[in-house]
Amino acid sequence: MSIEENKALVSRYYEEIVNGGNSALVDELFALDYVNHVPGSPEGFRGPEGEKQFDALYRQAFPDAHLTVEDMLAEGDRVASRLSYRGTHNGDFQGIPATGHHFMTSGIQIVRIADGKIAESWSMPDTLGLLQQLGALPVMEMVS
Repeated sequence: MSIEENKALVSRYYEEIVNGGNSALVDELFALDYVNHVPGSPEGFRGPEGEKQFDALYRQAFPDAHLTVEDMLAEGDRVASRLSYRGTHNGDFQGIPATGHHFMTSGIQIVRIADGKIAESWSMPDTLGLLQQLGALPVMEMVS
């Protein structure tokens, strides 16, 4: 696949699966041996079924969440995206009951494409900022 086709594949994932909730599309876009590397997340999220479970956890916790691609760069079989994620905490998230708090967080994701499918991803979300906005952790104040 070309670099532009790789970017289009990743964009389709963000728009139709993450934002659109079309979990049936995961089987088409993800490799059977897909691996999702997210710090602090169990390594059990593998393959299309693992991705569906991972997406369902976030959709249940943040049903109105929307991901925006701020920047996207690609080279070879890799696509890197700078992302922002906004929504409302309306369901359980990592043992934190719904707070109704709105949040805006950012992150970086690198996706590897193989044979026209998403084969692997590495994500670096701002989990600390998210947990602070949900009220689960204190916000540190700067001392001058």
